[in-house]
Amino acid sequence: MNPAPDTTAQLPPAAKALGDGLLAVSASSGLPLLQQQAEEFVRAAKASSTLRAYRSDWAHFTRWCEQHSLCPLPASAETVALYLTALAATHRPATLTRRLTALTKAHQIAGQPSPATMQQPAVSETLKGIRRTLGTAQQRKAPLLTADVRQMVAALPDTLAGRRDRAILLLGFAGGFRRSELAALDVGDVLPTADGVIIKLRRSKTDPEGKGRDVGIPYGSTLSTCPVRALAVWQNAANLAEGGLFRGIDRHGHVDSIRLHKDSVGRIVKRTAAAAGLDARQYAGHSLRAGLATQAYLNGAGELAIMRQTGHRSLEMVRRYIRDGSLFRENPAAKLGL
Repeated sequence: MNPAPDTTAQLPPAAKALGDGLLAVSASSGLPLLQQQAEEFVRAAKASSTLRAYRSDWAHFTRWCEQHSLCPLPASAETVALYLTALAATHRPATLTRRLTALTKAHQIAGQPSPATMQQPAVSETLKGIRRTLGTAQQRKAPLLTADVRQMVAALPDTLAGRRDRAILLLGFAGGFRRSELAALDVGDVLPTADGVIIKLRRSKTDPEGKGRDVGIPYGSTLSTCPVRALAVWQNAANLAEGGLFRGIDRHGHVDSIRLHKDSVGRIVKRTAAAAGLDARQYAGHSLRAGLATQAYLNGAGELAIMRQTGHRSLEMVRRYIRDGSLFRENPAAKLGL
């Protein structure tokens, strides 16, 4: 293991480099404007949430190293293995993998070889042992199925906030949208048609370059749970002509000019689930997206059709959602005549 040198306070600012000052171009080169633009492009290569996570991970690692008199940069593979071991009891394997990515990025930016890759036996074997010992199963929130959504919508009051929340729940469920996708929608992204509405997603988690895609939302068969009608009711009640589609509402009943944050979608789901008598601890904003995939599969929709609606790039990801639904739909035990 590397002992901590006396110049720990003078370590290269790798944490700052994770998003700030990524390109070291001398000011005397006469290219300060190009340097600034290049740094902006490099920062744009990763989502802001990813950069924040990397910075937080790196800061945590450096604090841990300081507490144990170990050198964080350059760190040794043995130091990284000890770090993983220290986190194993309180962090999921998926989080440990992300921490390794952050450490690799920091070392790459500083021009140092990474001690946190799977090519390092000390790291790969430690992570493998953690996974075998503690497992890799993720804690998933329950999907919201049609009966749940109907129950939740029925529990909403006929107020401005209730109309907004009804539109969010029904649109999120019918479109299989992520929280971030719902929060990012503008009024201009909703295109009415004879069959329903087309939602234009300008950017999403799996489309960081902003190619965009269209999602069709058909009219519902029941007036009270129709996502198209619920959206129109909210837009008319809020008198929205442009800007963010879903916004905050103050205690006086006035619609805010600022769009909802994606975390607000999760809070709306939990709050409405509790009001409907459901166990709110089982649900989150992602339950709408998982519910569309699960319920559509149970009702006979094919995997490719579900992928077109949700925008998933791989069947494996879709099958994670529909796995629970398929436990009984195609269960050979049901054909045993018991």
